[in-house]
Amino acid sequence: MSDTQSGLRTVLAGSQMLFVAFGALVLMPLLTGLDPSVALFTAGIGTLLFQFVTQRTVPIFLASSFVFIAPITYSTQTWGVAATMGALFAAGVVYMLLALLVKVRGSGFLHRIMPPVVTGPVIMVIGLGLAPIAVNMAMGRSGDGSLELFPYADAMIVSMVALLTTLLVATLGKGIFRLVPILSGVLVGYLAAYFMGMVDLSKASEAPLLAVPDFVWPEFSLAAILFMLPVAIAPAIEHVGDILAISNVTGKDYLKKPGLHRTLFGDGLATSAASLFGGPPNTTYSEVTGAVMLTRSFNPLVMIWAAVFAILLAFVAKFGVLLQTIPSPVMGGILILLFGSIASVGLNTLVKARVDMAQQRNLVIVSTTLVFGIGGMAIGSGDLNLQGVSLCGVVAIVLNLILPQAKPEHDDLSEEQAVVDDMVKHGR
Repeated sequence: MSDTQSGLRTVLAGSQMLFVAFGALVLMPLLTGLDPSVALFTAGIGTLLFQFVTQRTVPIFLASSFVFIAPITYSTQTWGVAATMGALFAAGVVYMLLALLVKVRGSGFLHRIMPPVVTGPVIMVIGLGLAPIAVNMAMGRSGDGSLELFPYADAMIVSMVALLTTLLVATLGKGIFRLVPILSGVLVGYLAAYFMGMVDLSKASEAPLLAVPDFVWPEFSLAAILFMLPVAIAPAIEHVGDILAISNVTGKDYLKKPGLHRTLFGDGLATSAASLFGGPPNTTYSEVTGAVMLTRSFNPLVMIWAAVFAILLAFVAKFGVLLQTIPSPVMGGILILLFGSIASVGLNTLVKARVDMAQQRNLVIVSTTLVFGIGGMAIGSGDLNLQGVSLCGVVAIVLNLILPQAKPEHDDLSEEQAVVDDMVKHGR
């Protein structure tokens, strides 16, 4: 194969990787009220920065993180978009500080502070806490349920079509199509909504073909920063899992080369950089890891081309406006599966680690974290308060640190019995 053919194949592989990531990439900003064109731009910039920091060794793509949906939604409503971006910048700095700690002390301390009994329930809260938003949107209401945007019957038809398509593609799809269930659900749901008269294309037809995305410069609010910082806990652990996954796929140990400290630093830098433009925080994409496994595209240059395509697409204004015409029931149907999947990942974290829920210590941590998160507990007053994922992260970590570890299976009574047995054995 000539160099030209090889180069063209790499470029095409890059466009395919963006195709795989696209559905989730744009869905997150649409849910939080951010600009999807900006999200495309910052996903590209973030991926390029990550590849630079890791010295082009890891074939991975970074884009919008779903972990931050609820915190961003609350933060933008409370402090505004600019202050939210400032808080997300700080969250990225936390990643980078964690990376420095990993370099100095190794990765073991992360697992000591945030073992599965901590991260599992926190991830479950992320998914279960968002469940009402998905259901409200599927029924044609706004995310908080306060407004009826579409008739119930029409909304249910569209949302269930989108959900069913996503389910079928995820379970029955073959090859590359199995990796794009979200994109498939959006396309089929959008078509159903269009034929039912739920799509308004007037803004898209009026929009210019090319334009600079609506970038937002961050502002820094202490209250917003304190609210957002604990949210960085779950994605940091998720990052370790993603790096292990891509290591298994390629047969290389990326925890050693380039090292977890570099990959974590690259992720944090990508998140902070995204906030400088008004984009959502970035995270490593498992969908793209699946595509790498399927296509055997192990060359990190493929991800650089995917990033370039994302940046270029961000300046196609008509496309960005078209994305914003997607009716909420379409997204609601897909989110039923997506948010449930997030909760399932948290549950699977507990199961794979064999966390014994019969131990009172584990039961206390998981139970308290779940009820605090799903029940909407808030601690503090005024702007300076913790709630949602932020509160759950802090509570789970503190409980894990202060509660005594479970005693060995033999208690005091069994120890006394052991002494008696020993005396009998030696004839005393």
